[in-house]
Amino acid sequence: MDIQPLTLEGTYVRLEPLSLEHLDALCDGGLDPSLWQWTTNIIRTPEEMREYIEEALDQQQQGTALPFATIERSSGRAIGSTRFGNIDKGHRRVEIGWTWVMQPWQRTPINTESKYLMLKHAFETLGCIRVEFKTDSLNEPSRVALRRIGAKEEGILRNHMITYTGRIRHSVYYSILDSEWPRIKSELERKLASPLDRNS
Repeated sequence: MDIQPLTLEGTYVRLEPLSLEHLDALCDGGLDPSLWQWTTNIIRTPEEMREYIEEALDQQQQGTALPFATIERSSGRAIGSTRFGNIDKGHRRVEIGWTWVMQPWQRTPINTESKYLMLKHAFETLGCIRVEFKTDSLNEPSRVALRRIGAKEEGILRNHMITYTGRIRHSVYYSILDSEWPRIKSELERKLASPLDRNS
C-alpha cells in the first residue's frame, strides 16, 4: 500500500490534498456548530480550523492519515473535508471518515461521489481488503447513509469516545470488504447516474 497525497476527481467533486491554503475557504461555512454535532471536537473559530488542518497534516506526515479538501467541481470552491485514517498497511485496511460538508451541499451527489472515489482508490489502487467506517451510535442519518452505500454494520464499541460536551459516545463500526466492492461499485455508479438516487 503506497499511501501518497493525490487528487481524486469525479463529475461533481474533486478531492485534493488538504493544506493550509484551504483554511479561509473552509472557515467560510465550516464554523457552523451543527456540522460538528456528532464529532468529538468542535470547530468554532479560524484558529480552531487551523489546528484541525495542522493535526490532519501531522497525521499524514506520520503515515496514519491522508486528508482531502472536498471541492465542488462546478465552482472550484472548498466545501468540506474528508480523509483516509487509521491506515494499517500491514493488514491492508483503511478507515474513511472525518467527513463534513457545508450545509448547502448536504443531500447532494457530493458525499456519495466522494465515498465512491475513495472506495475505488482504496480497493483498486491501494489493494485494501477492508475499508471501515465508524459513527456515533446516536447519529441515525450517518448510519442510514452508511447502510445506503452498502457498508455492513459490525457492532458497537461502548464508551468509545468522549465528545467535546463531555458526553460518552458509543461508536458503531461498519465495513466494506474487497469481495463486496464490485457489487457496491456498480450500485454506487447506478445511483450517481440516476437523478432520483444521487441526491442523498
